[in-house]
Amino acid sequence: MSQITSHVLDTNLGKPAVNMPVILYQHIEQQWQVLAHSNTNQDGRVTDLLTEHSNLPMGVYRVHFDTEHYFNTLQQECFYPYVDVVFQISGNGEHYHIPLLLSAFGYSTYRGS
Repeated sequence: MSQITSHVLDTNLGKPAVNMPVILYQHIEQQWQVLAHSNTNQDGRVTDLLTEHSNLPMGVYRVHFDTEHYFNTLQQECFYPYVDVVFQISGNGEHYHIPLLLSAFGYSTYRGS
């Protein structure tokens, strides 16, 4: 399993958010560098951002969720065209799960397990 995973749930529909583009960035020397990208699967999960044995160094990272793409496929208006979740990791190889609870006009996130 990837060291960084995510799960996106559409709270308006009560269903997983399928086929949402997700990009992982690392903050290095005052710039964001793309590390990986994927799309949510049929269960709204992203489990393949990194290879199974990848171990990210301590630092600041960002997961970018392309919510506009997702809502456009549903032909729904959205207020937030994207959601960026910025977080820091310790560099000890620990797993980090970044869930996103989403509606067209709001969202919340937390550190999952």
